[in-house]
Amino acid sequence: MAEIELREVNVSLQGASTTNYTRFEIRNPRGSHAVAVGLDAEIEVTVKGSTGYYCAGMNKLATVHVEGSVGPGAAENMMSGTVIVEGDASQYAGATGHGGLLVIKGNASSRCGISMKGIDIVVHGNIGHMSAFMAQKGNLVVLGDAGDALGDSLYEARLFVRGSVKSLGADCIEKEMRPEHLEILKDLLDKAGADAKPEEFKRYGSARKLYNFNIDHADEY
Repeated sequence: MAEIELREVNVSLQGASTTNYTRFEIRNPRGSHAVAVGLDAEIEVTVKGSTGYYCAGMNKLATVHVEGSVGPGAAENMMSGTVIVEGDASQYAGATGHGGLLVIKGNASSRCGISMKGIDIVVHGNIGHMSAFMAQKGNLVVLGDAGDALGDSLYEARLFVRGSVKSLGADCIEKEMRPEHLEILKDLLDKAGADAKPEEFKRYGSARKLYNFNIDHADEY
């Protein structure tokens, strides 16, 4: 990318559906922000190095593979497709994601999966505090540990954690792991190339006490 402007790179990738090219490689990203954003075609993009914020944001259909770490907001507002990060992810990875699969091979920082709306996120390492805050739909799978206030003000997203949870947020509770959940979890672990067994995880979800205002729960709002 030292030789091509970022805008030109993104314009080329966004216009890939009008060409015969299906595979792209970005070398020397130099930590640039907004790399491979707004993609809307079934293409494969490999980023050789680490990026700044909003890498692969608003992704649709594409597979983006980052051979490095990513800054804040990776795969933000993702609609479909797959984003794989070989390293670590900074804050709010997968925020507001509507669909697709985000795989983080390292650790994810705070607010991972905040306000997720259908995206599946698999983190091979640990996640930071306030992850899955106001998460509405989708699955967050964590092979390591979770920080404070996991699932605060959670709606109907499912959270699976293999390690320890420092604390649960408001209205988030541990729930029974039923056969259908083991099935969902196995499928996600297989897709993410994660070496773990579904039976090793605990499931967390909404207690559904905050859906409607109740004076008896006023302290939890």
